[in-house]
Amino acid sequence: MSRDIRPFAESDWPAVWPIIEAVCRAGETYTYPVDIDEQTARSYWIERPPGATVVLEEDGEVLGTAKMGPNRPGNGAHMGTASFMVADAARGRGVGRALGEHVIAWHRQQGFRGIQFNAVVESNTAAVHLWQDLGFGIVGTVPGAFRSPAHGYTGLHVMYLPLAEA
Repeated sequence: MSRDIRPFAESDWPAVWPIIEAVCRAGETYTYPVDIDEQTARSYWIERPPGATVVLEEDGEVLGTAKMGPNRPGNGAHMGTASFMVADAARGRGVGRALGEHVIAWHRQQGFRGIQFNAVVESNTAAVHLWQDLGFGIVGTVPGAFRSPAHGYTGLHVMYLPLAEA
């Protein structure tokens, strides 16, 4: 088994789009529209420098993708952020963890002072636990800010990982 995390290439889009489409259609983990179209998804997902988009590939198959970069422009650009999506068939195989570790290392290498996740869905317990295991803390929760098809109105966590002294 050969697993590699590498920069997104244009030729990856046909494998990335079905992952994004499935995650968005489920409506449980992202504030993206559940009826998102391919062009809109592409504009949301493909980061331009100084950000980056990557894919995790195993034996030639794209199993997940992440995007990362500054959380805000200007005077907020020293804080990073990231988003992750994993193919349904690859869940529970360490893809999210590998992408998370990659994103943390990338932010450190780029000199970011911390990573802020703006909207981690409270009912997405697998993601919340993974990020906590990787050192993120919940700094606040906006109650009822996410409308989950399965859980109703649930909170959105703001999660933070310091990378440098304040």
